[in-house]
Formats: sequence, structure tokens, C-alpha cells
Amino acid sequence: MNSENRFHFKHLPKLLIDTSKNWLDSNPFQLSAIVAYYAILSLPALLVLILNIVGNAWGKDIVQGELLDEITNSIGIEAAEFVRKMMLDRGDESVSIFTTIVGVLTLLYGATGVFYQLQEVFDKIWEVKVQSNLNSILQTILDRLKSFGFILIIAFLLLISFVITSLISAFSKRIEDFLPENLFDLVYIFDVIISSLFIYVLFAAMFKYLPSKKIKWKAVRVGAALTALLFVLGKFLLAWYFKEMNPASTYGAAGSVVLIMLWVSYSSLILFFGANFTKVFSDRYLLT
Repeated sequence: MNSENRFHFKHLPKLLIDTSKNWLDSNPFQLSAIVAYYAILSLPALLVLILNIVGNAWGKDIVQGELLDEITNSIGIEAAEFVRKMMLDRGDESVSIFTTIVGVLTLLYGATGVFYQLQEVFDKIWEVKVQSNLNSILQTILDRLKSFGFILIIAFLLLISFVITSLISAFSKRIEDFLPENLFDLVYIFDVIISSLFIYVLFAAMFKYLPSKKIKWKAVRVGAALTALLFVLGKFLLAWYFKEMNPASTYGAAGSVVLIMLWVSYSSLILFFGANFTKVFSDRYLLT
């Protein structure tokens, strides 16, 4: 690769301008609304699967508490209460053999819905025309299994995150009598770094494996890093917006659902911008 094809920070403004053009041309607001719709449909099943996968290793009460705390901090207490009731309702279902079999299949299909939609969006961004020799039913099953793999990735990353967070918490309690109070800000900063790494790895996995096209790791790493940075910043801005503006108040009883859909929609806009940046970066520096 010659020097003209090497990335320099002075190229970043041009990359961001090109990314913005591609992002707007891809109709991101419509796509994010579609993903938000499927996210609401997938949410109950996704929560049940994550609670069972991670909860069996770390304790369901602990996992549920951590998830609700994160939702409270990111979206608000109303949305967290809505999700908590959803978890309880799904936990009271019948456990007969027939119901279990049907329930597992329904859970798998429902939980993978949002990732299936993301795969289609990424294929559109990368201008992939999927041509498969497999029949449509088998192809759908394979796509759903691929989406289920991302649920396992999320569960694994959550488990690691919980372990590290618990170790940090236990360590901070042991040393709290020996350190000045202002040093505990470092614990919070370290926790933010761990969360950011979790987000980075998740985005990298999405950018690498969701599109029906081989994407080079260099483009994936750069794109995931930018997306994670934008997502973390957007997360704090959204939390402030939901707290100060309370956009769900207009919708009454449906406000919690609206909040979740708004959060997913706004987050999807950031995700799609990052995916477009990954493509622009790949086209500019990695195609020879």
C-alpha cells in the first residue's frame, strides 16, 4: 500500500463528509424505525434468552438487576419498570413439554428478529446482492442461526462484563478505608472503559460477521472504534434528553414502549453511521 492509500488524521473530515452523504442516501431514519419495531417484538424473547444463558452462570437476580440498572441509567425508570414486568410475565409461563418445545422455537425466532433485520440493513449498506443456491427456508434457518450466534456473543460479553464489574466493586470495597475519596473516581472511569470495550467488541462483531460479505479486520477495527465512541457520547446525551424533556409523557400508558423504541432508533442511527464509515474507509484504503 503506497503512502496515498494510508490513513492520516487529516483525511478524517473528508471521510466523515463522504460517510454522511452515504448515510443520508441510505434512508437511515426509515431503517432505524424498522429496527426499533423489530427490537420491541424481539425484546421479550431476547431478555429471556440472555437471562437464562448468563443467569445460569452468574445468577438470574444479579443479571436482571444489572440489566434494569443499565436501562434505568440509559432510558429511565419507567422503561426499566416496563422491562421488569415483562421479565416477570415471561417467567410465569407454562412449562409443559409441548409448550416448552413451541416456546423455545418461538423464543429463538423472536429473539433473532432484530439481528436478522440488521443483517439486511448491513447488506444494503455494503451493496451486497445475496445470491444463494439454497432454498429460501434453509437460507432463513441459516440466517436465524447466525443471528442466534450474536445472542451468544452478547451473553458471553455480558458475563465477562459482570465478572469484571463485580471484581472492581469487591476490590474498591476492600481498599475504601485506605484511599482518599477522590480516587474512587478512577473506579468509575475504569468501569466506563470496560463498558466501552464491551460496546467496541460487539460493534466489531456486527461489522465483521453480519454482512453477507467478507470485511477486512482493519476496516472493522476503525469503524467499530468510531461507532463505540459516538455510541458512548450518544448514550449520555440520550439519557439527559429523556430525563429533561420526558418525550414519553405525551403517550401516556404507551410511554415506556415509545421510550425504548426511541432509544433503539437513535442508537441505530449511530450504528448505521458507523457501518457506512466502515465501508467508506474500506473503499478508500483497502481496495487495491
